[in-house]
This record gives sequence, C-alpha cells and structure tokens, in this order.
Amino acid sequence: MSLFLALVVLSATSFLVYGALCLFSAHMVREFHRFGLARFRVLTGTLEMLGGAGLLIGLLYAPLLCVAAFGLTLLMLLGVGVRLRVRDGVWLTLPAFLLLCVNGYLTWVAWVRLTS
Repeated sequence: MSLFLALVVLSATSFLVYGALCLFSAHMVREFHRFGLARFRVLTGTLEMLGGAGLLIGLLYAPLLCVAAFGLTLLMLLGVGVRLRVRDGVWLTLPAFLLLCVNGYLTWVAWVRLTS
C-alpha cells in the first residue's frame, strides 16, 4: 500500500468517525457549546462525513479526491483556529493540526496528479 493510499484511508476513516460523533455524541454537543459554535455542529459533522466519503470515492474519480481533501484542509484550518481561540492545549489541538497537514498533502499530491 502506498503512503498516499494509506493517508487517504486514514483520513477518510477519521472524518467518517468524527463526523458521526459530531452528529450523534453528547460529548460533541458539549464541545461545540464550549467552542461557542453549537449552531454549526450538524453542518460540521455533515461536511466531515461528506469529505471522508469524498476521499474514498475520489480513489475512483481523482477530481473528487482533490476537492474533498481541499475542503477537509479548510475545515481543519478552521478547527485549529477554534482550538487556539478557546486556548486548548497542544494535545487537544494536535489531531486537528495533523489532519490539516495530511489533507493539505493529499490535496497537493492529487492536484499534481491531475495537472500532470
């Protein structure tokens, strides 16, 4: 398995799980209240699940992978910003930062593959 494929599967799985937790977990309801973003919880969870599915489907249709990875990169950029705004520590911010980096890399590789 290539690094690219492994990262796609890892990211897709992460976002499908996190998205479902956003939609159905009482803990995430409390977290979004703590962030001051309760009204965006369902949207965030839905976008995470769509992005995760888009990564997997994108393995068959490359332009979708590029769009999904870019969307998830933007979502995680916002996630890191929220974590910094509420002054969460490094350990709470790290997952969002790592997913930001992974999806940024996936976007770049997918874009290079599409344009070459």
